[in-house]
Amino acid sequence: MDYGQPVRFGVFVTPEATERPLKLAAIADELGFDVAGVQDHPYQRRFYDTWTLLTAMAMRTERITVFPDVANVPLRPPAMLAKAAATLDILSGGRLELGLGAGGFWDGIKAYNGPARTAAESVSALEEAIQVMRLLWSGQHGIRFEGKFYQLMGAHSGPVPAHPVGIWLGAYRPRMLSLVGRLADGWVPSYGYLKEPELLEAGRRIDEAALAAGRDPRAVRRVLNAGYMDAEQLVALVTEYGIDTFLVTDDPDEMRTFMSEVAPRVREEVEARRSRRPD
Repeated sequence: MDYGQPVRFGVFVTPEATERPLKLAAIADELGFDVAGVQDHPYQRRFYDTWTLLTAMAMRTERITVFPDVANVPLRPPAMLAKAAATLDILSGGRLELGLGAGGFWDGIKAYNGPARTAAESVSALEEAIQVMRLLWSGQHGIRFEGKFYQLMGAHSGPVPAHPVGIWLGAYRPRMLSLVGRLADGWVPSYGYLKEPELLEAGRRIDEAALAAGRDPRAVRRVLNAGYMDAEQLVALVTEYGIDTFLVTDDPDEMRTFMSEVAPRVREEVEARRSRRPD
């Protein structure tokens, strides 16, 4: 299940209300990490607002891509989230991807006056949210959308993002995995919630849904919140389970060791294995 994507590495930044997240982003950028993800739990009293933090991180870095890992859609109206995403993508020179989640921790969401949704409703609402956001990145005027959860009443889109912003979904269950395959640009699971056998099965579900929708499964990025792993395990996750991007650590010393020792070995071995495969 190796899809041939370039192997990328990133860091998972906890949005604690200190200087640490911004320092980690700057270190990651300097060391050559590809992406920095930030979890989105606004109801946690010790956390910054994730979107504001992502903006600050983007302004203090030069090359690293930032993304919410994943944005809490029930607490973020999709029309405004689309506007915010387009703005940050432009300001950062095209360095934003958009991770989205259907919701979780419903007590916290309700405490912040968010909607109370069933599991089925939350997936349906997320699907509508994806449609709304893409409409609002289209550059069209007078957009109308009549959904059960979200509506647009003659909305004017713009500004258009600097690049085609990828929508990456945090997904584990069959209906969400199908949504990834049908509509999303990426999948963002966490290791631990899914181990290798579950990653393989989930990847197959995504591929089946993509093919049924007339899409190429290789177009779906596979972004794993992995934690610190050795090179051998990472190589196997690329070449046998289809993962292409790993968020590995948020410890500065581990970040330095990883990029100087582990990352080069992983890329070299993945390339070697791919070169030995028959066409």
